[in-house]
Amino acid sequence: MRNCGECPEDAGSSTDGRRFLRELVRRLAVDLHFTPGSDDFFLVKIALQFVGFGNVARRFVQLLDETRPTLTALGIEPVVVGITTRRHGGVFEAAGLDAIRAARIIAEGGVLSSTPAPSTDAWAAQLRSRSTEARVVFETTTLDVRSGEPAIQHVRAAFTAGAHVVTANKGPVAFAYRALAEEARAAGVSFLFEGAVMDGLPVFNLVRETMPGVTIRGFRGVVNSTTNHILTALEAGEGFAPALERMQADGVAEADASLDVDGWDAAAKAAALANVWLDADLTPLHVRREGINEDTGERARAVRAAGRRLKLVAYAYGRGDQVKAAVELEELAPDDPLAVLDGQGNALEIDTWPLGRIVITQRDGGLEKTAYALLSDLITIGKQLGAGSKDPASIRS
Repeated sequence: MRNCGECPEDAGSSTDGRRFLRELVRRLAVDLHFTPGSDDFFLVKIALQFVGFGNVARRFVQLLDETRPTLTALGIEPVVVGITTRRHGGVFEAAGLDAIRAARIIAEGGVLSSTPAPSTDAWAAQLRSRSTEARVVFETTTLDVRSGEPAIQHVRAAFTAGAHVVTANKGPVAFAYRALAEEARAAGVSFLFEGAVMDGLPVFNLVRETMPGVTIRGFRGVVNSTTNHILTALEAGEGFAPALERMQADGVAEADASLDVDGWDAAAKAAALANVWLDADLTPLHVRREGINEDTGERARAVRAAGRRLKLVAYAYGRGDQVKAAVELEELAPDDPLAVLDGQGNALEIDTWPLGRIVITQRDGGLEKTAYALLSDLITIGKQLGAGSKDPASIRS
């Protein structure tokens, strides 16, 4: 499933989806009970630097524009100051730049500048020089499933620039979570990645913010939208290639479709979840992996005819160096919470103590949902900085 990367513009965002996201963020503002302009209101100006400016990042800057009144009500004033890409050059403007225009230029195949994009050290130095209450780097480059680079290098450069990091790239969490989390703590910044695993589903926030004291013993889930869509289509008698092409045309499948259909994307997500929740130190290379292909259709239809569903399931159980993780095709009973998923649906079942099994489901995936995950992480950082509060210094400390 494509969560990030420099790829064609999202063409599938719906008016209903945008209306839902605006209402969701508006309600967050109402809950804080702060009024812009009042004596008890604190507006935090946050400089944003994008490293990678593909589908999700471009949809995110549109979402920033659509929710700007709500962000102001929350005490957050985001200012895009820099964009760095591999193929389209880069631009930096300390006073702020027109990110919507930049997104349009790239979507139309243009370039942001005639000179090569700045090096990692260069954009980090530019960002460090910008005087502001806070800096956030949005790392949304494509996944390198063999090493997690250069995304890990980008995250570390952001830390040295005194910047918080928000990423939709699975690589840093799947390859270096333990080290990066410690480096973020040492630097006094946040390292957030809600959009890295399940589009906009708040799986990491759910555990971190609402389940204090809970022990996670394992998890299982359907975490790749592209393969679930293909399996649903195969059950209905459609061919493998047309179903995959539809996901590529919609901007959902990875640019390299083998990351989806060979199970690499799901393996990276399994490693990321295990590293964060189970104190593992895995990489996608440690996850036993199975994928789907043209021959999977016959099995999917046979399983369906028998009253069951064939799903590509990622799971992990154990603790620390005893964690076992895999991505496998499983034949599920009809009452299994993962069996009910059609199309781009995703779900994760978390095995906890003492709460037992908890299931969180998203029936509709897509880029707008992942863009919302970036927005959610930005709001989290703003709240940590005291946005909207009367006494931000006390919150920052």
